[in-house]
Amino acid sequence: MSGTPAGMAAIRAAYTGEPGAFAEEAVLRFFEAPETVPLSSFREVFEAVRDGRADAGVVPVESSLLGTIRENVDLLWAFDLPIVGEVSVPVRLALLGLPGERLETVERVYSITAALAQADAFLRSRPWTIQTTYNTAGAARMVAERGEPGSAAVASARVAPIYGLEVLADDIQTGSDNRTRFAVITRREDAPRVLAGATPASRAGAPRTTLVFAVRNVAGSLHRSLGAFATRGLNLVRLESRPWTERGARWEYLFWVDLDADPSEPACAEALADLARETELVRILGTYSRAAED
Repeated sequence: MSGTPAGMAAIRAAYTGEPGAFAEEAVLRFFEAPETVPLSSFREVFEAVRDGRADAGVVPVESSLLGTIRENVDLLWAFDLPIVGEVSVPVRLALLGLPGERLETVERVYSITAALAQADAFLRSRPWTIQTTYNTAGAARMVAERGEPGSAAVASARVAPIYGLEVLADDIQTGSDNRTRFAVITRREDAPRVLAGATPASRAGAPRTTLVFAVRNVAGSLHRSLGAFATRGLNLVRLESRPWTERGARWEYLFWVDLDADPSEPACAEALADLARETELVRILGTYSRAAED
């Protein structure tokens, strides 16, 4: 039976964008019956969670087509709010216009940079003027509110009825298996209640751990660090580097890892102990259930 558990207030879940955004879909996929809190920027989501104005935040961290959303990776490090879950949302894009608009009458197309890139092949097929906005659903809302003939938005088709628009072309994204992965963040003290408000499917996946480490500046240090996992047969599903800005020195990096294991498992605990001996810093950002790829 779905719905908020008896006696528990609805989880206030913040996301970036407007109603109908892919981030809102991620919120609705993860939580049973959330109170959605739309905000205008990724940083605002982190600040709302940190300050207690939201119980949880849902932010995109990786696109299967475009790669890592680096701004949110950096914010995860800066705010140090634990990751308690992840959501994988299929990205299906449509071109939306005012009632009566046709492809032949469109002159301007609006959307977020990432969505425009994912629909680039379709958009280049016509001589349209492309303009960026901060959110897909926000672009649709803007087109509806302005009522400008000749304007259209790239967004999810489910946004169309929300803002009284029509689908001019559907499935305009490149490829058929494009997905965005979202991280669910909260304050440490709120994690049990936030997870209690998640759907059973959101809590049922195999464990995944996100961690950050910094190697010593000596030959072979990164190789030995990764070997702590390889020698124990632990699967690293993502590895990338980001500048270690707090150090105030050039060319020093933090390494981000997604590891399909739980630190409570003996092999993983041993690997992390070896990693700590080899590195200057290790921070676990969260252990959570892997998202289902439906």
